[in-house]
Order: sequence, then C-alpha cells, then structure tokens
Amino acid sequence: MLSIIQAAGWPIWPLILCSILALALIVERLFQLRTSKILPAKLMEQALDATRRGFPSEDVIVKLENTGLTGTVLASGLRALQMNPQATNEDVHSSMEMAGRVAAQELERYLPTLATIASAAPLLGLLGTVVGMIEIFGAHTAGNNQPAQLAHGISVALYNTALGLIVAIPALMFWRYFRGVVDGHLLAMEQVSERFARHLAHLRD
Repeated sequence: MLSIIQAAGWPIWPLILCSILALALIVERLFQLRTSKILPAKLMEQALDATRRGFPSEDVIVKLENTGLTGTVLASGLRALQMNPQATNEDVHSSMEMAGRVAAQELERYLPTLATIASAAPLLGLLGTVVGMIEIFGAHTAGNNQPAQLAHGISVALYNTALGLIVAIPALMFWRYFRGVVDGHLLAMEQVSERFARHLAHLRD
C-alpha cells in the first residue's frame, strides 16, 4: 500500500482523505438510519394507549420524546397541548409539522457531504491524471528522455484515476441507498404523525 501511495504521488492524499471521510459517514448513517432508531416497533400503539386514559403525565411525554425520532414528533403535539390546553387542532398539527421538519433535517444529515464526495472524487482523480500527464510530457522534452520520470508520470495518472473511481462509486451508491431509506422513513413518519394528530383531535371533540 505504501508503494502504491508513493507511486501515485501527492494528488492521492486528498482522495485518501475523501475515502476515510466517506467510510465514516457511511458507517454513521447505517447506524443512525436503522428503523429501531427512527420508528420503534409499537411506538404508535404506546402513544395511543397513553392518551386514551386522559392527558399523559410529564414522565410519559418525556419517555415518548426519547423513543425514536418519530416519538419526538408525536410528543410535540402533546407539548403544544400541555403549554396551551386551548390550542386548536391546527396549532397541534403545526407543532408536529415543525417537529417533522427538524426530524427530516436529522435524517438527511451528512448526505450532502457524501454526495459531494461522490462528485468530487472523480475530479480529484482527474487532477491526478493531469499531474501525471504533465510529468510524462516533462520526461519527453527535446533531447531529454527520462524513463524513470516517464514511468512515475504514468503511475500518478493511472493510480489517481483508479482511486478516484474507487471512492466515487461506493459513495454514490450509498448516497442513493440512503436517500431511499430517508424517503421511506419520512413517509412512515408522516403517516404515523397524521394518524396521531387525528387521534388527538378526536379525543378533544
């Protein structure tokens, strides 16, 4: 590996940093976007049961807030009623919608960075290719033929091109995968939140 890095020259270092960052982001998102952290099983049933026996206590609301990201959205509706018992259904819905936007921002965290890496890695590889081509042309000046410099230039060009693609392709694939996961979670959160908002409105009728 060290010999490859030496052969690829200095342009490979930004690509190595991008690969480390991309790997860290992928592992972090794989952990944070698990369904158990977003919409735990039976969360909706627990929220409905807690409100059927009257307005829940502070401990119940706190527990709901700490039960997955969707729990925070559901609890925001209860918080709106807790702060203002005369709040309209529109006020409760608006509070939950705002909490949903914050949750959506949390779901999409680091995805723009991963997309940037997927776009920038091939360009960094191209930069290394250009640097290698410059060295190749420098080795073929008139009356000056240096095989060692020529070989180094070829190595810089090829290694950087290859590493740029090696970094970009998985980053792009995981970005597309995470986008699908986030969209699925957002749809599920929207359905659960809408059902809970209707439930609260029905209890107040």
